[in-house]
Amino acid sequence: MKRQWYSVRDIPRREFLTKTLRGGAALAVTPALLSGLSSCSSAEEISVRTELDPSLLDSTIRRGLAKGGDFAEVYIEKRIVRHISMEESKFRNAVFGITQGAGVRVLSGDKTGYAYTDDLSEEKLHRAADIASAIARGGTPADPVPVTKSSRESYVTVDMPLAAVADGKRLDVMRRANQAALDFDPAIKLALISYYDEIRGRTIANSEGLLLTDELPLLFFIVNVMSEGKGTRHMARERLSRHSGFEMFDEVTPEEVARTAAKEAVVMLDAQECPAGRMDVVMQNGWGGVLVHEAVGHPLEADNIAKKIGAFTGRLGQKVASDCFTMVDDGTLPSFRGTTNYDDEGTQMKRNVLIRSGVLEKYMTDILSARQLGLERTGNGRRESFRYLPIPRMTNTFIEGGDSDPDDIVASTPGGIFVKSLSGGSVNPVTGVFNFTCREVYLIENGRITVPVKGATLIGSCLDIISGIDAVGNDLAFGPGICGKGQMAEVTAGQPTVRLRGINVGGSKAG
Repeated sequence: MKRQWYSVRDIPRREFLTKTLRGGAALAVTPALLSGLSSCSSAEEISVRTELDPSLLDSTIRRGLAKGGDFAEVYIEKRIVRHISMEESKFRNAVFGITQGAGVRVLSGDKTGYAYTDDLSEEKLHRAADIASAIARGGTPADPVPVTKSSRESYVTVDMPLAAVADGKRLDVMRRANQAALDFDPAIKLALISYYDEIRGRTIANSEGLLLTDELPLLFFIVNVMSEGKGTRHMARERLSRHSGFEMFDEVTPEEVARTAAKEAVVMLDAQECPAGRMDVVMQNGWGGVLVHEAVGHPLEADNIAKKIGAFTGRLGQKVASDCFTMVDDGTLPSFRGTTNYDDEGTQMKRNVLIRSGVLEKYMTDILSARQLGLERTGNGRRESFRYLPIPRMTNTFIEGGDSDPDDIVASTPGGIFVKSLSGGSVNPVTGVFNFTCREVYLIENGRITVPVKGATLIGSCLDIISGIDAVGNDLAFGPGICGKGQMAEVTAGQPTVRLRGINVGGSKAG
């Protein structure tokens, strides 16, 4: 049987459009026309309104249940996106895109019928419902409750709406980042800047009578910086992403993003080859949390648990990690990349403690897996777009902060490596085996961080990792990323400084 691997990484610049504009209409702007954007006073406002007549939603749901089924849902979505790229101090291209459509889902026991349409007319919605109904046919049709508009608590705030931002301001933050990177050090030879924003409108209606509508802004800002010298090169990357308005760049400036990437690029020119073997690993706070996202988070998503596969199947209430380890998935963190007001099934986002002091307390569920396992809905039903079924996905997943001082953790580590940043990795959700590539790493010698090293990879299993953590810092921080599991999802990963005892490290140093 072919094994499925999940992966997460820090938003490569060339993948934005392919992950968000499949099948949509897009207008490309040539380099010669990009300069004209600077003179635009504001972006043209185009509505992402997705509200339809409740009677049309009711009739679509009824048709979905016509051939049997105990749950039916209509998910409607419209996105307006902009992507601009800058390479070698020149604006290379810009794309403006619009997508819209609807998906109809029918559940009948463990069977799922799903169909989608780019056309929101009554004819096409009913046709999608008929197809979904035919796929999930069987049993006595449920009696749907007429939809009634309701609301959910909001965790996303906007001070400077993206639709009102002049395109010149978008170009300006890119210029500022580019200049800050090039000014940092003569070793910086190249900066690659990617800017992306979107506004997504959603309407969710289902046979339980739910009707929700909202709009969500999202910003991605990526700075890639290449250094050259001492016979080598290093490409560094820093990312900034939030569900917010353009005020994101007042809170964290483009110069800060660029300098962070440039600092890594310069320091790593002095990197030595990394030794290999089993050693202690101290991981800096922030994006290092992607390690537990991969190694622990995916095996805790309930679709695999419902299939009775994975390292944590049947282990609720059992000790699975060290006493100092608490892991949380929290979709309510204000305006974080993994935050929305409710998931893509309409379930309110919430704080879910998955593992508390080493004891497994909860799996992450969507509607289907919650029904299959007899568990609560945790607000983790997410989808890449209307073309996809919702499945259990993480939101903002992190190791809870501890009591240790980060400096003390390093000082009490005789030897090993200090991992400052990871490029990404993958996990087999059945076995829990993972591998990660480290981008910025240093040796720890006699309790001190010393020289940078390159070529390090981390290899192990989820249970080894969480059993081997013996120190957790008090400096919790976060980093944004894209998570892949057959479809893409915006996520945040986080952790304080942590120490992992006896991890297999693959290195590049010759033995």
